Amino acid sequence: MNFLYNIFVHLLIFGMKVLSLFNDKTKKGVEGRKQSLEVVSKAFSKTDKILWMHAASLGEYEQGLPVLEKLKEEFPTHKILITFFSPSGYENVVKKKHIADAICYLPFDRKSTVKEFISQFDCELFFTVKYDYWYNLLNELKLKNTKTFVISALFYESQSFFTSYGKWFVKQLKQNVTWFFHQTQHSYVLAKSVGLLNSSVTGDTRFDRVKQLKIRNNHVDFVQEFIDEKKAIVFGSSWQAEEKIAKIISEKNEHLKLIIAPHDLKRVENLKQIFPTAILYSELKNSQTFQPSNSQTLIIDSIGLLSKLYSYADVAVVGGGFHEAGLHNILEAATFGVPVIFGNHYKKNPEADHLILAKGGKSFENENSAAQFVLDLFKNEEMRLEMCDNAEKFVTKQPDSSELILQKILSL
Repeated sequence: MNFLYNIFVHLLIFGMKVLSLFNDKTKKGVEGRKQSLEVVSKAFSKTDKILWMHAASLGEYEQGLPVLEKLKEEFPTHKILITFFSPSGYENVVKKKHIADAICYLPFDRKSTVKEFISQFDCELFFTVKYDYWYNLLNELKLKNTKTFVISALFYESQSFFTSYGKWFVKQLKQNVTWFFHQTQHSYVLAKSVGLLNSSVTGDTRFDRVKQLKIRNNHVDFVQEFIDEKKAIVFGSSWQAEEKIAKIISEKNEHLKLIIAPHDLKRVENLKQIFPTAILYSELKNSQTFQPSNSQTLIIDSIGLLSKLYSYADVAVVGGGFHEAGLHNILEAATFGVPVIFGNHYKKNPEADHLILAKGGKSFENENSAAQFVLDLFKNEEMRLEMCDNAEKFVTKQPDSSELILQKILSL
């Protein structure tokens, strides 16, 4: 099976190189990996003690960051390495203020490549977030006596571990991972069913992250002037489905304010066609004469504002849940005590089920029913406020997951 895994890795590399000829995002990942060895060799000496976090993409980075911050407080003289698999994660974080001494792409999981990469520094502690497992990497870390953890681990039935050929994968994790910190009891039980006993349930570290969002300064210029004491709906990381919901709502209730932050800024041109009278956030920033309150719809054509925009929302509609692309972060909205509306494709997001059970959020099969529910919420203020309260309590009652994780790591 080890032979087959290495063939898979080589095929993956070949496939990504071919795809990079046609896809800019993949090209960034392929080209960026050529720089990874140079990045760490410049940032670290071979005697530096390293805390290393690996995240597949931006969402996993946000999930792991509270733990990394606590580890840095505990080990202030250690240096920090963050690696990404996805260009979207790397591109977003490398441009921001962060605590890492080095950020780079995770090298492709060839044994020789990984071994050379790890030889550049002394990694004392490594953790990956959620379920991004690379088996040659884990094996090399084990050979270096590195303590290895999985933060906010999430096991589900369709993973390879629970198939007829899954024993090899389970064996790799059993041999090479020091401890699993599970998001849910269900994940914990599944892991135990295949013999992964070195684990505990500590909850989802994203709750720690979003709790921090609520207490920071969330002011966004011009937004309050745009809302102008009316009720506002924030459409976060919107796709076509959420834009359709926004269109239905705008046609049926002209008094509601709509703030649309698309998942991809390439969609801004489409949004301008759908909402011809909308204003762009960049226009507000660059003009002294605009009267933002005169428009019903504000299109956010800037990145990095969404988590703050939720603080202005009376209802949030979060994108990704009406198709298989996957639901975006609903907790960033829920932490502000906002009812969260989304599609019903969220099998890898257990927090969505929990928020629904807490009656702070609701999912829908189609856009029409979602739009109608939002409209009804604004006709029934008591129901809307009850959902607000439920959403806020859902977040605040969650345990301090990162502290639980830290204490366990220190004990091992």
